[in-house]
Amino acid sequence: MKTLYLDCGMGAAGDMMAAALLELLPGDRQEEMLKKLNSLKLEGVEVSAEKAKKCGITGSHFDVRIDGETEESVDAGHSHGDHGHHDHGHEGHSHSHEEQEHHHHHMHMSDIEREIYSLEVSDRVKKDVISVYRIIAEAESHVHGEDVAEIHFHEVGRKDAIMDITAVCLLMEAISPDRTVSSAVHTGSGKVRCAHGILPVPAPATAFILRGIPAYSTEIEGELCTPTGAALLKYFVDDFGPMPAMAAENIGYGMGYKDFPVANCLRATLGESFDTEQKTGGELTDRVIGLSCNLDDMTAEEIGFAMERLLEMGAKEVYTVPVLMKKSRPGTLLEVLCGEQDKDAMVRAIFRHTTTIGIRETCYDRYILKRTEERKETPFGTLRCKTSEGYGVTRTKPEYDDIAGFARDNGCSIREIRDKI
Repeated sequence: MKTLYLDCGMGAAGDMMAAALLELLPGDRQEEMLKKLNSLKLEGVEVSAEKAKKCGITGSHFDVRIDGETEESVDAGHSHGDHGHHDHGHEGHSHSHEEQEHHHHHMHMSDIEREIYSLEVSDRVKKDVISVYRIIAEAESHVHGEDVAEIHFHEVGRKDAIMDITAVCLLMEAISPDRTVSSAVHTGSGKVRCAHGILPVPAPATAFILRGIPAYSTEIEGELCTPTGAALLKYFVDDFGPMPAMAAENIGYGMGYKDFPVANCLRATLGESFDTEQKTGGELTDRVIGLSCNLDDMTAEEIGFAMERLLEMGAKEVYTVPVLMKKSRPGTLLEVLCGEQDKDAMVRAIFRHTTTIGIRETCYDRYILKRTEERKETPFGTLRCKTSEGYGVTRTKPEYDDIAGFARDNGCSIREIRDKI
């Protein structure tokens, strides 16, 4: 499966995402994409990709210029590069709030949609760009308590932001991954200055968009995830979590403008992944999620019912282990193994059917044997047999339910049935 993985360890911004995705294309296609972007007839807008280095890593800046000038906004902290709330970090080249208000007239959602519909891109890209903006509009509407149609886009409604979002949508169309996965999103910390004043990081609109998306902050100060970046992740990402087992084909680095002790970049990895099983050296491996919790206030019957429900929902394995908990209380450790695609449903089911208030998650890479099933005729009826092979091992085992059924029907023990078969 063609998989795109986004490492947002230093947040997400529209220009950084565009630069990282651009680097995934072969060199000649990168030039073609830049020419296409510069031919979109956004008045006064010009883009380029410039090489940059952060902490020894080489990547690209996606630079958008309006009438020959790189756009920026003023940050109370140390932001790193979106044309939304981000400060590009050009010393001595920042605008006052009044200058920004004069330089950037406000735009409504209807204005943005008209401008997008006029672009010479595919209908799919137009739909994607408008959908991303609607995510932002919904967030702004919620934060300001105004109808979506009345929202003024102070930062994200400018032409540089339109170019950022359109570039990402065009690149996603060009790359066309079957699945897009992202890490948890680093939001940054501290304060950010925007058109409405000084706000906490993540900005209220960003925080609203990130609902349901795993995010975190550290001691690094600045707006690492912007509303534009958050909206692009919300729209394009299928799953959030660790990088799946995949064979990388291309890796791209989209650089921010600020310098931090950590490389200020968004990394995009494109390659082949396998949802469940993949071959390594001719053998099979897969990846599963382990969910565990400790229980000390449930009856055995309640735990048994919870296990049955989890198995019915598709858990690969559910088991319990007796443990001694704090204050020397005897308890039960519940362990659930499931596929990544089933994780959210399993978490909800564990909370629903147990009394736990916290669940631990672990990712496991497994070595597995290839499993096949065949049916054999016996004097007692049709018997299903399971064969497992790989890593120099082959073993066959009759299906227990069939053996047990033969034993009940014939008044025999399980051992007698096995011996006769």
